[in-house]
Amino acid sequence: MNLTISGHHLEVTPALRDYVTSKMARVAKRFDQVIDVRVLLSLENTKEKESRQSAECTMLLKGGDIHVKTTHEDLYAAVDELIDKLDRQVVKHKDKLKEHDYEAHKKTLSA
Repeated sequence: MNLTISGHHLEVTPALRDYVTSKMARVAKRFDQVIDVRVLLSLENTKEKESRQSAECTMLLKGGDIHVKTTHEDLYAAVDELIDKLDRQVVKHKDKLKEHDYEAHKKTLSA
């Protein structure tokens, strides 16, 4: 799995990089067919205090891509929400692949 972490209008510190990497390990354990992961952390220049910090991730998987974006007033909370959403979508993707494999297997047995 290739993991790329970049920042837009902010510097990605080693502590932030370690935090994202450790959280991403949870998702990588759940699904082993991850090809590439790109995480973009950014600081939006808006007047509102809430949802200024955003985190977005594009995950290239075998059989499709997943894109998730979250915003929050705290960057670490945005990363936590991002990982939760990403985890749910990976589980959903994995279930679809299992269901598809089951249906294909069922068709070959009945034929």
